[in-house]
Amino acid sequence: MSEKRDYYEVLGVSKDATADEIKKAYRKMAIKYHPDKNPGNKEAEEKFKEAAEAYDVLSNADKKARYDRFGHQGMNGGFGGGAQGFGGGFSMDDIFSRFGDIFGGGGFGDAFGGGFGGSSRGGRRVSKGTNIRIRVKVSLHDMIHGVEKKIKINKLVACRHCNGKGAESEADIKTCPTCHGTGTVTRVVQSFLGQMQTQSQCPTCGGTGKVISRPCSHCHGSGLEKASEEIRFNIPAGVMEGMQLTVSGKGNAAKNGGINGDLLVVIEEEKDENLQRDGNDLIYSLFISVPDAILGCSAEVPYIDGKLKIKIEPGTQSGKILRLRGKGIPNVNSYGSGDLLVYVQVWMPKKLSRKEKDMILEMKKSDTFKPAPTSNDKNFFTRLKSMFS
Repeated sequence: MSEKRDYYEVLGVSKDATADEIKKAYRKMAIKYHPDKNPGNKEAEEKFKEAAEAYDVLSNADKKARYDRFGHQGMNGGFGGGAQGFGGGFSMDDIFSRFGDIFGGGGFGDAFGGGFGGSSRGGRRVSKGTNIRIRVKVSLHDMIHGVEKKIKINKLVACRHCNGKGAESEADIKTCPTCHGTGTVTRVVQSFLGQMQTQSQCPTCGGTGKVISRPCSHCHGSGLEKASEEIRFNIPAGVMEGMQLTVSGKGNAAKNGGINGDLLVVIEEEKDENLQRDGNDLIYSLFISVPDAILGCSAEVPYIDGKLKIKIEPGTQSGKILRLRGKGIPNVNSYGSGDLLVYVQVWMPKKLSRKEKDMILEMKKSDTFKPAPTSNDKNFFTRLKSMFS
């Protein structure tokens, strides 16, 4: 699927659909395109993944709000290299692990060999570690250019004593006597259609197919321990306050060699002392003197990488907005950049000497200094609109 479809279209729901309606729509799609029901059908597998990706976003309030605002651009590219959905490296096992409980016990997952309760490989459950959420402050400079961050976090990792197995030795790991290593148990139930055979997760081994006779003395059988890890990741240009990036596989480790959780990086914008951000635009308030407003001048505007020189035309009015195109924040998906908007304000002195007052009184007598506003000068809303056009 070269072009992503709208997630609401994928699940066949409206934008104001409730959480239950979204869940029911996903369940219907997952049943229809489940790999166990469509063996060897690559198109069905892609539709299965597409539905899971749509549900992953629309069932999460934060992701759904970001998708409603930014569309697919908010789910990929700078947002973790596509890892927000299942197109960025997630396998079928990831889908089974993440959404395995959506159908409840004895339902669809049982009917298909427990495939929706964990991994589809032999019915054995593949656990997933928990995610870790952190907040990272990012300056305007780094929001314009992008930056590599390096942080140290405490997390759960595979136990170094037992290499994550949870047992003192390989000999202490036995095949589960209840399910004989399959991770599932089979039962026959009587229904009005006759006898039906269903499978469910093995209660003895929890779906792993293995039991431990002598747990690791270091991790007490969990296979996990706490450790500090240094993680590097890139923050792309164009991110903004509140955006969440996903660093796949850098969260907590899972038991029994399962799938690591993710590191979720929430962006916090460091306020700049001179520039204010508005979307992808930057705003700067430039104060000039009355003589400079009358005669015109050159002025310097502080910028991320130094200073920019601008020209103030003679007769510039207070409230004039000068637009420096392309000098704002780049779009997170490389669709151009915002602008730098310079808001010119004429500074009026509050105290004057006797000599200065006399000079002003003389100017007051001249017709040159009598207000003669144009239609644009009169209409504040026109000027305000031009600021954002």
